[in-house]
Formats: sequence, C-alpha cells, structure tokens
Amino acid sequence: MTRAAPRWLKPATEYGPLAVFLAVYAWAGLMPATAALLAATGVGLVLSLLLLRRLPLMPLVTAAVVGVFGGLTLWLHDDTFIKMKPTVINALFAAVLLGGLALGRMPLRLLLGSALQITEAGWRQLSLRCGLLFAGLAVLNEIVWRTQSTDVWVAFKVFGLMGLTVAFMLAQAPLIARHRSDTRTDPEGDDT
Repeated sequence: MTRAAPRWLKPATEYGPLAVFLAVYAWAGLMPATAALLAATGVGLVLSLLLLRRLPLMPLVTAAVVGVFGGLTLWLHDDTFIKMKPTVINALFAAVLLGGLALGRMPLRLLLGSALQITEAGWRQLSLRCGLLFAGLAVLNEIVWRTQSTDVWVAFKVFGLMGLTVAFMLAQAPLIARHRSDTRTDPEGDDT
C-alpha cells in the first residue's frame, strides 16, 4: 500500500542532493562533492521508500544515472563523467517525451496528469515544448562543461539549469491556461 507523500519530501529529495553537492563543492572540491551527491541521492531514495513504501520513477531514474556517472567519476578520478550526467539525464527525458509524442503517447501526462487538467492538444504542445527544453539543456550542458572552468560549470549546473527550467515552466502558464479542461483527465488517457 502506498502512502501520501509529506509535502517536504519531493523538494527535499529533488533539491537536497543538489544543495549538498554545492555546499561540499564550495568546501572541499568536486570529488568529495560527487561522493556527497551519491550519498544524498541514496538518502533521498531511502526516505521515499520508508515514507511512501515505493520508489517514484523520476528519482529512481535520476539516482541510477547519478550512481553510474558519479561512481565512474570517483572510481576513475575523472570529472568528465559527473559533468556529463546532466547531459545524459536531460537527453533521456527529451528522448522519452519526444519519442512518446512520436508514438502518440504522452509520458508527461502520466507524471503531471493529476496536477494539470488540460486538453489533449495542450498535452501534445506541452510535451513537445518540454522535450525540446530537455534537448536544449543537454546541448547547453555539453557546451558549458567543455568550454568553461569547473567552477563555472558547477554554478551553471546548480543555478543555470534550475533557473532555465523554472523560467521555462513559468512561460508555459499561457499554454496551460489556453488549454485548460473542465473535466478531470485520467493519466491513462480516459476522461473521467
């Protein structure tokens, strides 16, 4: 049986590891920050499991990518892997959203369907825009980590990627308002 999530759980598990990464980076550098990111991500998964009795898909996917790329960074003592992690995560999200859209599916509705009630056309447009955002963020991360210092990349990873995502989501308010549906949409695609 699953439980309702405490309000603090999602922000803590999504942004807590990032805050830990930044704090440890400022204090001790990239390798210790990577180890701290791995630990904080693990703590987030354990908290989710204990409080919800399940592991939500998005944090699980993110933890898997963090585990692989963070682990390779520490094992090989090569920061290339941790710098590629945002590229891989964003490219994965873009592929799922754009691939789902191409196949007539909308994975975004599965994630947000209980929070947003918008029309089918609205879901298509929002899925396309989000897919393109994630593709753009993947490319942008590649450009930044390959051309800038590690300090600049860390600032971009922590503040730039999050800031761009928040600004993008705020810019979607008119689309969501324009396609608002009065009927509640079931995440599986049936109107209820």
